[in-house]
Amino acid sequence: MARASFKMPEEFLLKVSTLANKTDEIIPKVLQEGGEVVKARVKSNLEAVVGKDLKEESRSTGELIDALGITPAGVDRKGDYNVKVGFDELRSDGLSNAMLANIIEYGKAGQPPKPFLKPAKNASRKSCIEAMERKLDEEINKL
Repeated sequence: MARASFKMPEEFLLKVSTLANKTDEIIPKVLQEGGEVVKARVKSNLEAVVGKDLKEESRSTGELIDALGITPAGVDRKGDYNVKVGFDELRSDGLSNAMLANIIEYGKAGQPPKPFLKPAKNASRKSCIEAMERKLDEEINKL
């Protein structure tokens, strides 16, 4: 699965520190909000490249796009909160969605790359952080 990491701005981290005992409740909501922004951008980019500029007729079933999703926010082994945007595994034909996404992103012999993940990461960074800040402010105002 592709991985994208964003370092949170200091100002954002200071806001988070005001949450006190509600942190475990609020941070997952904030991360989900940011994850949704990234997911929307990945989906848009993927739709733009799947089945385009081919020498033969497209065999796309839409299954890869439908498999795109976001995990619930969780805490990893290091104690960091995160969400992951990626693809559910195994398609109806038994192939891996992650493998197909990798082939589209990086290409293979006879198939040029059509990057959609890296451009999505770069393009959604600012809007992702803004969405998370808005959600955090909203949650703080509820306290």
